[in-house]
Amino acid sequence: MRLKQVIIAYKAGDRDSKAWAERCAKELEARDCKVLLGPSGFKDNPYPVFLASATQSIDLGIILGGDGTILAAARHLSPENIPILAVNVGGHLGFLTEPFSLFQDTENLWYRLENDLYAVERRMMLEAQIWERNKNDIEAVSDRFFCLNEMCVKPACLDRMPTAILEMEVDGEVVDQYHGDGLIVSTPTGSTCYTASASGPIIHPGMSAIAVTPICPLSLSSRPLLLPPRSVVSIWTLGDYELNNKLWMDGVLATSIWPGQWVSISMAQCQAQFIILREAHSFYKTLREKLQWAGARIYCENNHRN
Repeated sequence: MRLKQVIIAYKAGDRDSKAWAERCAKELEARDCKVLLGPSGFKDNPYPVFLASATQSIDLGIILGGDGTILAAARHLSPENIPILAVNVGGHLGFLTEPFSLFQDTENLWYRLENDLYAVERRMMLEAQIWERNKNDIEAVSDRFFCLNEMCVKPACLDRMPTAILEMEVDGEVVDQYHGDGLIVSTPTGSTCYTASASGPIIHPGMSAIAVTPICPLSLSSRPLLLPPRSVVSIWTLGDYELNNKLWMDGVLATSIWPGQWVSISMAQCQAQFIILREAHSFYKTLREKLQWAGARIYCENNHRN
């Protein structure tokens, strides 16, 4: 990998994340690399400025923070085919990040990157767009939105908790109507986040699949669905006359859905590319450690393993 122009984004408001970002920027600039540096957070989105001001192709995005910071980077950098080195600096869970211990020796890090001493893990993403029928034509009425974890359709209201009535089609065929708090359409990466909280399936990130999970449905027959990756999921919002229903991407508001419109969700053409520094990278170890799986209440030794 060449290091001629690099993005460094750090968790907004975190002192350690900012300090390490500034240190990395100083070291890279000493190696004749142009650095685009800035905070990323709820009120800070540096990526449009980064991408617009780049004077040449961007070789790498170094993202210092937690999972929320990484998700924001993936939404903006993955469509531009920019690999991401995600490091848990100032984050909490760190499900998507490399350990900080492998990042501290930055001079060794630059050597490894420049000499391709790393692996690249590609993760499936989703894209969504709002559509409506104009006379006899169907036309898109929104930008394309991307996510690494999940797209979610659910109401947002300040003074009450409205339920949603959502009709879902898969590849043009009606599957069901859901009456409840919303629908989650998730990637395998997102299956360990909001989808898992809503009792959806946990999917290995090496798979390509789409999980659809109802949120608190008012019917015991409404169950999660696991769909082929090329499926197109269309969600109609019914009975919403106050513009309560919204489309959310990775927990961030994308847009409102007006009556008569629907959102189409499918696998994105781009993939998130994560730089892996660890020699042993295990999804199952991540599940045990990050989700703190306790196992059976009575533990038995497995003597047959030896």
